[in-house]
Amino acid sequence: MGSKTDYAKIEKSIKTRETVVRVITYILLAVWAVIVLFPFYWMILTSVKSYGAYNSEFIPKFYTLSPTLQNYADAFTTVSLGKYILNTVVFTLLTTLIMLFVITLAAFAFARLEFRGKNVAFIIFLSMMMIPNELVIITNFMTITNLNMRNSFAGLILPSVTSVFYLYLLKENFEQIPDSLYYAAKVDGTSDLKYLLKVMIPISKPTLITITILKVIECWNSYVWPRLITDDANYFLVSNGIQEIRENGFGRENIPAMMAAVVVISIPLIVLFLIFRKKIMEGVSRGGTKG
Repeated sequence: MGSKTDYAKIEKSIKTRETVVRVITYILLAVWAVIVLFPFYWMILTSVKSYGAYNSEFIPKFYTLSPTLQNYADAFTTVSLGKYILNTVVFTLLTTLIMLFVITLAAFAFARLEFRGKNVAFIIFLSMMMIPNELVIITNFMTITNLNMRNSFAGLILPSVTSVFYLYLLKENFEQIPDSLYYAAKVDGTSDLKYLLKVMIPISKPTLITITILKVIECWNSYVWPRLITDDANYFLVSNGIQEIRENGFGRENIPAMMAAVVVISIPLIVLFLIFRKKIMEGVSRGGTKG
């Protein structure tokens, strides 16, 4: 009986400890969730405050008693935000599609083909990740300017049609595909291009989806390069639009209208991430696991 009693006490102690650990974990996760989500709450709250109410607050308030949607209307009427969103969609789609084409062929070459200097060439590609972005931007700006591509979609897109990181991620994923499939395909007379399209791309679909989503987010949030290479409103992206809205206040920065524009611009990315979040996690895990 004593042993059973001791066993029951030990089991109860273990369950109590697990409960305490679980409660502490949930509390920490809740606190972290509040910290992460607070900027989104503040963005939405500011977007529904009137221009006058926002500027009259000596101490910012965490609520509003008179919400308004006027800022959302101002975001589209103050500047051509709709046109900027359309430009951004075109820029994002073209850049992503061209990049996928380039890195898929390059990753296949580095993962499956044998040619002289392959390892050296790949090391050189990887070493480019060590170059500061500021130096790359300066070089790209000089190149695009010398080619007379400023204020054009070609000038916006060209420097972003490849990525060493995405190339590396896809190459690692391609290398996980058994060599036996490749040799069997070659025995059957399958060309390299057909093998890539029929075997490697379908198997690597999660990684390709992940790369696509990350590239879309990267293009959608692009700020420095569009601001640097365009000064014609016909080629402005949403980053230019947000800055214009901010500068169009009545004597002061129009922060509420700018926040409304940010909400509108953020919705597509949030929806995209929520829909494909499992694919993103799966693709990253596949790309980082070998064997």
